[in-house]
Amino acid sequence: MAALWFWLLSFFFIVGLLCTLGFQLMCLVDLEFDYVNPYDSASRINMVIVPEFVAQGVLCFFYLLTGNWLMFLFSLPYLCYNVRLYIRRQHLVDVTEIYNQLRWEKKRRFFKIAYLLILFFLSLFWLLWSVTDEHDD
Repeated sequence: MAALWFWLLSFFFIVGLLCTLGFQLMCLVDLEFDYVNPYDSASRINMVIVPEFVAQGVLCFFYLLTGNWLMFLFSLPYLCYNVRLYIRRQHLVDVTEIYNQLRWEKKRRFFKIAYLLILFFLSLFWLLWSVTDEHDD
């Protein structure tokens, strides 16, 4: 039963990360189509970046503590990328350069979403596996 709860929690963490990245992407698209000004868009995006990094770190640490080495190894490059961005102080969106970096920022979010979708489907697979394993016992 513990494995089921673990995979369920992991599933919701990944869904939360996907929603956060979707929100960031919507803010960038709204800026691209000139629905919001650069200051509002950058402040909305910057408001959720650090919680996204923390949630990814907690998820990776959670995989490590529970001994799910495969999922830990799959989520480690994404965590290392986020840590590298944070250390280099490139994690926040600059208000003055947001139009020049709009294409790159959107591309970065799409790559993160694609990577998280892979983790999402792996987590969903293990969640369903643990449900059927609990049912067989």
